[in-house]
Amino acid sequence: MRTTEQIPFLDLREVNASYGEELTAALVWVTERGPYVRGPEGEAFEDEYARFIGCRSAVGVGNGFDALHLIFQAYLSLGRLCQGDEVLVPACTHMATILAVKQSGLRPVPVEPDIDIFLMNPSHAEKQLTSKTKAMVVVHLYGQKAIDQRVLDLARKHNLLLIEDNAQAAGCGKPGERTGSLGDAAAHSFYPTKNLGALGDGGAVTTQDPELAQLVRALGNYGSVERDQFQWPGFNSRLDELQAAVLRVKLKRLDLDNERRQTLAARYMAEIKNPQVILPTVVRDHVWHLFVIRHEKRERFREALAAQGIGTMVHYPVPPHRQLALADWSKLSLPITEEIHRTVISLPLNTALTDHQQEKIIRAVNQVQV
Repeated sequence: MRTTEQIPFLDLREVNASYGEELTAALVWVTERGPYVRGPEGEAFEDEYARFIGCRSAVGVGNGFDALHLIFQAYLSLGRLCQGDEVLVPACTHMATILAVKQSGLRPVPVEPDIDIFLMNPSHAEKQLTSKTKAMVVVHLYGQKAIDQRVLDLARKHNLLLIEDNAQAAGCGKPGERTGSLGDAAAHSFYPTKNLGALGDGGAVTTQDPELAQLVRALGNYGSVERDQFQWPGFNSRLDELQAAVLRVKLKRLDLDNERRQTLAARYMAEIKNPQVILPTVVRDHVWHLFVIRHEKRERFREALAAQGIGTMVHYPVPPHRQLALADWSKLSLPITEEIHRTVISLPLNTALTDHQQEKIIRAVNQVQV
């Protein structure tokens, strides 16, 4: 009996195997020599990543959520924000973005996206402004740049802190114009599935502000700059040496990896012809962390693809304002966000995906009618 070829949504073992012995050598180097936290690998990665992004400073932290949380904590400590201030956030995003705001004692205010590009609509954002609005978080969702001149003008006009959630868009944009360098500060995630992924959790904060960077570093080290001296009530969030070593290896290839993602995405865009499938709209730089289509009968469509051995995922099935953790948002009407979350499907797109596998995916997507 002939078995169906299985194409997983993502096989991280294959992705990491492509780096050959270089990853192993980096891990052995750290293991044999130490130290394991706050050492030369972390310092070197911070310097290299800051230069890559185009910022004066990069501070390694434990994960992407901590990166965003520490940015808010630092601005609170500096007096740039106060408890209870309002922060505009995308209504269509991962919950982590919103939780980082709430857990800092700030009030997130959801803003509807453009349905075609999934990104925060600046016109909708301006309508949500009040005298208490002090900051705006933009999420480069799925890998597409979320900042344009309208966003910059909005932040400047109303004196808003502009904070980037760059978890899904590492390397997006040309040198000198990369996401992560466009706002006042940016949070980065190096979760293993990301375009620049560690072999565990990891994150970073980038900024042009040396005072903010110094405070983020201190807050991530229990609030300490000098050993056993604690100036602020801080946290424990540091990028360890093993993850920094892995990221240094992968950073050297990030531009090439993103180019491969762009090639795969371009083929999907050109060859998927199923009239039931709504393809993504691209209006700005994009590094395709995810290739997200829409379909009115999502679950039936996914089941049909799964029957042909093709793995898919949903990013994300339940919008934040329908989550139990945000019960105070449960009565909000956010129809565009709800429509997106109801219909999105992520197709396989990663650096381990072969041309043959993609051909099979395209053929199946075009054939399935539900």
